[in-house]
Amino acid sequence: MSTHAFASPAETARQANVEEDVLGIEKQTPVPVGADAAAESTNSENVSEKPSVFNGISVPPMKELRGETFDKEVKDGYWYESLNKCYRQMALPSPMMRPERTTSNPLPSTSKSAETKESLNSFQRYYDFHFASLDCTAWGDACTDHKIDSFPTFVLYKTGEEVKRFTGTRDLEWISRFIEEQLESIRPGSRPKDGVKLPKVGKDHSEADTVKDVPQGKSKDTVVGELAKQEQVETTTATAAVTATTSSQVALQATSASKQKEPPNPIGTSIALTQESFQKLVTTTQDPWFIKFYAPWCHHCQALAPNWQQMARELRGKLNVGEVNCDAEARLCKDVRVKGYPTIHFFRGGERVEYDGLRGLGDLLSYAKKALDIGSGVTYVDAAGFKALEETEEVIFVYFYDQATTSEDFEALERLTLSLIGHAKLVKTDSAVLADRFKIHTWPRLLVSRDGRPSYYTALAPKDMRDFRRVLSWMKTVWLPILPELTASNSLEIMSGKLVVLGILSRERSDDFVRSKREIKSAALEWMDKETHAFQLERQEMRDAKQLRIEEAEDRNDQRALRAAKGIRIQIEESDRTQVGFAWVDGIFWERWIRTTYGIEVKQGERVIINDEDHKKYWDITSSGAPIVPSRTSILETLPKVVADPPKIAPKYTTGKIEQVFFQARGASKSHPWVSIGLFVGVLIGVAIWGKGRIRRTKGGSGGGFFQLDGKEGLLNGGGTGKVD
Repeated sequence: MSTHAFASPAETARQANVEEDVLGIEKQTPVPVGADAAAESTNSENVSEKPSVFNGISVPPMKELRGETFDKEVKDGYWYESLNKCYRQMALPSPMMRPERTTSNPLPSTSKSAETKESLNSFQRYYDFHFASLDCTAWGDACTDHKIDSFPTFVLYKTGEEVKRFTGTRDLEWISRFIEEQLESIRPGSRPKDGVKLPKVGKDHSEADTVKDVPQGKSKDTVVGELAKQEQVETTTATAAVTATTSSQVALQATSASKQKEPPNPIGTSIALTQESFQKLVTTTQDPWFIKFYAPWCHHCQALAPNWQQMARELRGKLNVGEVNCDAEARLCKDVRVKGYPTIHFFRGGERVEYDGLRGLGDLLSYAKKALDIGSGVTYVDAAGFKALEETEEVIFVYFYDQATTSEDFEALERLTLSLIGHAKLVKTDSAVLADRFKIHTWPRLLVSRDGRPSYYTALAPKDMRDFRRVLSWMKTVWLPILPELTASNSLEIMSGKLVVLGILSRERSDDFVRSKREIKSAALEWMDKETHAFQLERQEMRDAKQLRIEEAEDRNDQRALRAAKGIRIQIEESDRTQVGFAWVDGIFWERWIRTTYGIEVKQGERVIINDEDHKKYWDITSSGAPIVPSRTSILETLPKVVADPPKIAPKYTTGKIEQVFFQARGASKSHPWVSIGLFVGVLIGVAIWGKGRIRRTKGGSGGGFFQLDGKEGLLNGGGTGKVD
């Protein structure tokens, strides 16, 4: 990133004719007369100013830019420019600059002299953020080109483009707050949470050594009260540390202090949280928390309680564990959108993810440990690290980046970590070896490696790469292993929304078990290859058809048809095709469910079924009538006939006759929506016509249209010819 410069009030310079260097040393500076003198004074190569010292650190003078090279200077990184008139040093007075240029260094240095512009530990190199000024008296044309019509004017540039502009004088606190916001956006998490401590004007050192901590008031919440005491001690210690170190290392000191804090969950218990303590301990900090929301009368909550307390003991010193009584804290539970009890969330900062797994002790501990791993952020790996990771992880998401990748890209990437807890590992790399292995030619790029097999996120536009919901939706389609084991916790995710080739295996026959898994995975990989190839062919056919239309329109010189042809969008996604997944289930453990649902006896041998959970139907035989077995050939011969529309093999159902009719109708409506809508409208019209006729007949009476006369019989007196007196 780059930096920006500020302008100080011109009146101060005129009255005192005295300037303060950005490092705080006061010196006499003659005001140049005429454009030539101004140009002379603004030439950074000719400026004889000596660096000033703040907190013992030598800080270079404010850089003064030349109008003729202004655009070239600000084209890289962030620049905060001060543009003023009739004032040679158009930077803020040194007290305003000092906090940002000396208390903002993010990295440690081995010595004070190491804090130079060329050092990797320097403020400029870490943030790529620069301060500079431009004298509009000397370089009037440059100021006019950038539409500077009032003084002082502050402009923030990013890679040569104007981002923000302010006019008029600004106080020290406003400028410091603005710069801190920009630095935090460039390097999230690198700035002190409460901002830097600002020195008084004219001082050459920070006020950290004179700040006295004011004891915090007692909180009615005992938990918050105890933490307040801890924070009091930690703050006092941190203040002493700042006094002994340079102000350029404040950010590092804040980081070190946080690492030296008391570990989370120090006594190994689940803390009862209130509205107040939840706000102070969870939502306003970056500390991770595992929290359950419950009601005392809830039987499921009562059953969970022993495992929850045991988990808290197991996570002592590792992860904060809490609980909220929703009967007592109804407003808090409403804000969290708790809809049932118990509800469990993992929190980190202002974000959260719901835990929807099993509630056994092992399941809770496994999830919590994965949350701690992913919650620490996206890990960097090189080629060797990735190879080691492949030996332990079945699914790995890899984010490739280069030097042009922006902070906004990394911020969007970090948002994905919580949603991946318990599903897959997310890492980032700039390794050329890995880029060559996975054939990466554009950056940034996201892919998933499952058993070494890559699948790519196809959207490449920057806005699509930063679209959190779109990226996460794609991740959900590929974050399962190629051949996962079906369990109670993942059954809904595996079985819903697609056809599933389910191998019913038995661990008791170890040789057959290993061979069957290998055969099913081989079939899965071959099917995925075929589907990918078919998708690419279909997309290419659509592109060829578009090109033919364009060429035809050009041959006819039909501009209207040409615009229409060029406007055709190739909208095809792999998700539009029938999705097929693969999994296996322990037939011995789930023997009863398999027998009652599919009528299969596991003891008779290993079998394979193709299940359609959405329509409650399945296939367990091939086209020849033989059972489907865990064989690559058997699976690949049967699967295309099942995927065909309509299927070429009759399915079996897991429901009764009446339910079958319902699911068949629902399936038909999804497959042929317009036909279904037409039939539905036709039925409504038929019912309306029938009902209207029924009502009309009812109003017409029981005579069917004959006249009825009181006291007489028949049609007009019975139809007789005699006279009636």
